[in-house]
Amino acid sequence: MSPRIQQAVKVLTSLATALIGGYVFRLLHIPIPWMLGPMIAVLIGSSIFKDRYRWPGQFRNVALGIVGYTIGLSLTAAALHQMAIQLPSMIGMTVLLMLLCGSLAYLVSKLSGVNFKTSLLGSIPGGLTQMVILAEETEGINLTIVTITQVIRLMMIVVCVPLLVFSPIMGNHRSGVADAAISAASSATWSGLFPNILLFAAVSAACVLLGDRIKFPTAFFLGPALGTAALQLLGVHGPPLPSLLICAAQVMIGVNVGLMLKPGQLDRKLQTISLAVVSGLLLVIGSFGLSALFASFQPVTQSTALLSLAPGGMDQMGIIAHEIGADLSIVAGYQVFRTFFIFFAVPPLLRLFFKYSTSQRAPRKKAT
Repeated sequence: MSPRIQQAVKVLTSLATALIGGYVFRLLHIPIPWMLGPMIAVLIGSSIFKDRYRWPGQFRNVALGIVGYTIGLSLTAAALHQMAIQLPSMIGMTVLLMLLCGSLAYLVSKLSGVNFKTSLLGSIPGGLTQMVILAEETEGINLTIVTITQVIRLMMIVVCVPLLVFSPIMGNHRSGVADAAISAASSATWSGLFPNILLFAAVSAACVLLGDRIKFPTAFFLGPALGTAALQLLGVHGPPLPSLLICAAQVMIGVNVGLMLKPGQLDRKLQTISLAVVSGLLLVIGSFGLSALFASFQPVTQSTALLSLAPGGMDQMGIIAHEIGADLSIVAGYQVFRTFFIFFAVPPLLRLFFKYSTSQRAPRKKAT
């Protein structure tokens, strides 16, 4: 068998394993089944059958472009208007959330013995894919710990926030609006993509090439996001993507992350996972506290405040906001702002911090 055929077989094995995992997770009603299912299934398969799995990096890049486009669609004029009005509050609440994450990361690093850089990247609520990519680009990071911590955080946010929002504490009830929103999203058709999607695809590709040339962080994600947002602000309608395409992107990302996980590199597995669970729970509690503070000085309900600050996926928070009648423009505005703040501000700040901490340790080593 030629090497090319062998590589193709490994890719097909990865795809088949991913689809089985996604289908099982969907049957079990686990959140984000088409990303978490493939990730777990490929992780198990690649751990049992060594060197039988492969996933080209181009697939991940295509998936990032799809996700970037969907994020760009949420950057509407209404969302940007809310972001402009709420900018001081957004900065303040985002900084407080980052300080909370940094404090939890410091606590976890002290209790687990994991270096602070790894613990910090595992705690920052920037999204699973984004933080994994940032971890890949940072030296001295245990990628497996970052990924596992982010997955546990994501699972806890996706599960705990809806339970909290629909609890008697908030006083919300299911209104059925979410069903309508989901139905509208699933009604997106392939024919409805044309002809506008051709313009968006061309602009997104140009933004990716430009971003890659100027060494823009995660150009395959931010390029389509910024290009799509710019076209929408110019009055060009961006068609929603069919659910099949979105699920395909989740599968491609899930396989890529699953193959990056290396359980053998995880020391003290039970302790690390236990600390990640506790850290995720404390993050949910801390977000609830910050939402109470937010609602105390802004004319919004605590449900809107919680969904705006919850360190989870923007799509999931938006669906819940639809269902309970929360202010979607504020929720989307805060979620988008935090996402872009983490992409633009956090990486250079982290590099400066890591460089400073390294330079501080160097004289101490020489002195000893």
